[in-house]
Amino acid sequence: MDVSAIFLDEGFTAAYDDQVILDDLTFEVRPGEVFVILGGSGCGKSTLLKHMIGLRPPARGRILIEGRDIAAAEGRERLGILKRIGVMYQTGALFGSMSLLENVRLPLEEYTDLPGDAVDAIARMKLRLVALQGFEHHMPSEISGGMKKRAAIARAMALDPPILFLDEPSAGLDPITSAELDGLIVRLARSLGITFVVVTHELPSIFAIADRVIMLDKRVKRIVAEGKAADLRDHSENPWVRQFFKREAAETRSSA
Repeated sequence: MDVSAIFLDEGFTAAYDDQVILDDLTFEVRPGEVFVILGGSGCGKSTLLKHMIGLRPPARGRILIEGRDIAAAEGRERLGILKRIGVMYQTGALFGSMSLLENVRLPLEEYTDLPGDAVDAIARMKLRLVALQGFEHHMPSEISGGMKKRAAIARAMALDPPILFLDEPSAGLDPITSAELDGLIVRLARSLGITFVVVTHELPSIFAIADRVIMLDKRVKRIVAEGKAADLRDHSENPWVRQFFKREAAETRSSA
């Protein structure tokens, strides 16, 4: 039986001090799927992501990464879990004083004993995977926003993690660049078998990339919908869920 890529159980709860943000969540991310977390502003998407990548411990419950509890792990075990995930932050978070090649080389230099020529070859290969060959020696300030996002994905893939977390990958991008990034995510998922967990509220991206979605609602602090995006849009019994999709769809059409 395959182990879940990620599994939240035992009533996962996220809180800041006494303020509960998310309460009693249980869900699974299956290996190789593109799993999207969505919801309105302030619903806890970013909070959930921070917990899933180990930046904050749950107030209650567990987060299992490939069957191992990331919050309970310590020392080498925790480092081993963290090396199984990669993260692309919303802004890209590239080091501005380093070239794209140097940014992608960094995790390999930090966490492997590979010789320099092997590190260089792997970093170049990752940049090719995101169609940035020829830009290895460019600085982040010299490239577009979409290219920065792709470079950040290349860096997140440096250690070949089976799970990648992307925080609002389409934020700030024009529709064409956003569609290109969506296509890249799908290609990487299908060709390399990478599991993607994506936080976004961009409706075109949701329909382009998601195998499954969960929707969070800040009013109840829980998951209010789970499944395929089109099914939720067309058949959800929750009027707020239908409104979320159809209102966004209407806005998208009117701006086209």
